[in-house]
Amino acid sequence: MIAAPRVESSRFAKRFGIVLGGLLVVAILAVEPVARARAADSAVVVMYHRFGESQHPSTNVTLEQFESHLGELRDGEYAVRSITEIVTALREGRALPERTLGLTVDDAFLSVYQVAWPRLREAGYPFTLFVATDAVDRGLGGYMNWDQIRELVSAGVTVGSQTASHLHMANADRERNRRDIERSNRRFVEELGQAPALFAYPYGEASLAVVDLIRDAGFVAAFGQHSGVLGSSENEYFLPRFAMNETYGGIERFQLAVNALALPVTEITPEDPLIGDPNPPSIGFTVLAPLSGLDRLACYASHEGRASLERLGSSRFEVRLRTPLPAGRTRLNCTMPTDSGRWRWFGRQFYVAP
Repeated sequence: MIAAPRVESSRFAKRFGIVLGGLLVVAILAVEPVARARAADSAVVVMYHRFGESQHPSTNVTLEQFESHLGELRDGEYAVRSITEIVTALREGRALPERTLGLTVDDAFLSVYQVAWPRLREAGYPFTLFVATDAVDRGLGGYMNWDQIRELVSAGVTVGSQTASHLHMANADRERNRRDIERSNRRFVEELGQAPALFAYPYGEASLAVVDLIRDAGFVAAFGQHSGVLGSSENEYFLPRFAMNETYGGIERFQLAVNALALPVTEITPEDPLIGDPNPPSIGFTVLAPLSGLDRLACYASHEGRASLERLGSSRFEVRLRTPLPAGRTRLNCTMPTDSGRWRWFGRQFYVAP
């Protein structure tokens, strides 16, 4: 469940009423020419899967939704950059343009080639395609083939890895994960001439052991599927992305996401997103920078809604869950409004083995 507290608008603000997860969210996207001209130390990354495949609503955006997203990027003051450029700039401490945005697509479905790519190419927007190689090798229906992927690569599209078999990595042992990655890397080299530098965890599921494996395998950055904003304090091997689908892909939610700011945090607990005992875990974080409005910070868990949030001192926050995390994936979103009307956002995804 994603929600944010209500704040008052400035004379520059434009109001959008958004219903997310059954809660009314009032998002205020301020139009501030001075702020837009500033450099930024954060970036938003958006994740898609399918385009115009209404039989798969949980991973699909409608054509109308996608074209409204492109219209927002075209008409607004956004800086669409490649994921490689974004990750490199954040790692090196270099400023990015205000409202920098990266686009990613998972799974190499055929609708990427037929629907999304022609529109992205026409708009001149770079994107990264994360590929699980087994589905392509097997010629499964509804997936791209290697010729089509090569065509995208030759046009400048970045390809990242999503393993070979698209397995549940947090629920597999290190050796199985290692063999799966080696198999996919071998196929990338055979078909595209090189192994990818970027990685996306299938289903967004990770653990400390899996993160270590991805780092050891030579990837430079890896992405989950939890909402949030890339900033200098983010773990570059468990980076957030805002997922778009038919339920959460309306233009109001898209505008809310692409205008979000990082909530810089450290000392995150639990460190491992794979949850065993105790459950519910002790969740907490420390806000790095002195920020105004921390009294308006609110956290929501996907399995129980708004969570109790306890502030310890000036910058330490502890999330008190009422119930254990269920088997599978659980997401936590913590948001707060800024004086400019944009939202600071920190998210995590946890995984409980079945």
